[in-house]
Amino acid sequence: MYELVVKTNFAAAHNLRQYRGQCERLHGHNWAVDVYLQSAPADSRQRLNKLGMVIDFKDAKKYINQVLKKFDHRHLNTLKEFAPNRGGPRSNRGGLNPTTENLARVLHGQIQKKLKGKKIIVTKVCVWESPACGVCYQE
Repeated sequence: MYELVVKTNFAAAHNLRQYRGQCERLHGHNWAVDVYLQSAPADSRQRLNKLGMVIDFKDAKKYINQVLKKFDHRHLNTLKEFAPNRGGPRSNRGGLNPTTENLARVLHGQIQKKLKGKKIIVTKVCVWESPACGVCYQE
């Protein structure tokens, strides 16, 4: 099996709802993102394209960055993925909390959707809020 990884990053702010501590206040991160990809198995064997690649890194970066540009230099709490269900975007109630865990899951799903029809599987997405603290999500 071949699994490739694309490392990229973006900057964004967030604040954790119902958290007791500094992270409840608005703050930002230079998020590092590692996206792991493999080719969809066909006939139970790992397939490479005619050039011997899972996917060209240039193409993989293009699709990943199309997803990440929506999050870059934004306040994550105001995006539809994390906006509260009630009380508007400034409310402290409802909605998906913009934790690193939830961000990893959201990015995994959106990148997989972007690659639909390309016979590429997103196996794992790791999101790092600092060089020492990160979360990986895989289905």
